[in-house]
Amino acid sequence: MRVVGFTGASGTGKSHRASWVARERGIQYIIDDGLFIKENQVIAGYSAKREKTRVGSIKRALFTDDGHVREVVRAIEQHKPEAILILGTSDGMVDKIAERLGLPEVSERIYIDEVADEFEIKQAIATRREQGKHVIPVPTFEIKKDFSGYFLDPLRIFRRKGKLSFQPEEEKSVVRPTFSYLGSYTISDYTVYQIVEYVISSIDGVSRISRFRVENHPDGIYMEIDLVLRYGFPIRALVQELQQKVSDEVERLTALNIRQFNVTVKSLVVEK
Repeated sequence: MRVVGFTGASGTGKSHRASWVARERGIQYIIDDGLFIKENQVIAGYSAKREKTRVGSIKRALFTDDGHVREVVRAIEQHKPEAILILGTSDGMVDKIAERLGLPEVSERIYIDEVADEFEIKQAIATRREQGKHVIPVPTFEIKKDFSGYFLDPLRIFRRKGKLSFQPEEEKSVVRPTFSYLGSYTISDYTVYQIVEYVISSIDGVSRISRFRVENHPDGIYMEIDLVLRYGFPIRALVQELQQKVSDEVERLTALNIRQFNVTVKSLVVEK
């Protein structure tokens, strides 16, 4: 197995360029911040970005937890990659990760200043320092279940196809981990209610909301709602449409995962 190291200081844009660096060298698999990634899919691991402290994040990225190591090693054995790209902030970190995962010695080393110019690196560092944003080189849907409320944003990368023409090339995810900013991120129940009320008001067949309840949990939110519908609409189809639209809009606007959304139709009204 060929093991390639990709090294650069924290916040210089390694994860942003990881997919491109791997593809240029014919590598399908990446180890980045505790995750084992194949192209645009997370195969195994636990993201260091989910840790609550910076120290915890570093330990996670270095695979200090034996259970974490076993999970990733098992996945590597199953996939049998011909080559793996390991991201790290130093040569020592890359070597340590390879050792913890039982991989061969690093045979090639790539450095961030070889694939990004000075302006791009400074821009990446400023974004990390001022906004606390971190990039994970997989699409948002791949990791959203693990990042409820962490300000998840999709970052679509465009490749120049010709003059004034750009073609979507790949999607990455931008997260703002707990350890990267002061205070915790919360959204009030009333704000969630207002979003739900707004979406429901646009659905023909709903008269009003008679009861609304929401519970916040670390893995996402649980909602219950009682409705009064207008007579003459197919109830099951209407409720399914409502559940889908409300779920999509709440997740889009808050980055919170909806773990459960129960709808009860309490009564019908006949309107002129």
